[in-house]
Amino acid sequence: MPHTIKDQKKLLARVRRIKGQTEGLERALESGTDCSAILQQIAAIRGAVNGLMAEVLEGHMRDHLGAEDRTPQQRHDDLEQVVSVLRSYLK
Repeated sequence: MPHTIKDQKKLLARVRRIKGQTEGLERALESGTDCSAILQQIAAIRGAVNGLMAEVLEGHMRDHLGAEDRTPQQRHDDLEQVVSVLRSYLK
């Protein structure tokens, strides 16, 4: 079973918290909240997204790169996919 299905409840809870944080940021911007509070909220959202990325990435690596039933070619392809996503994410 793919890790995103196995951990679906936990991942969706994280996404919903991020959604709440972004909605809070939107309200803060609309109401003219002080810029230091805005910056703090943006940092919190970034941290939450990074945490979500780390959790999904770890599950992917364990399920795909660590799986014993994968051929060397499949592992290579999975590794290339992870590297590509990481490069895009870190830009």
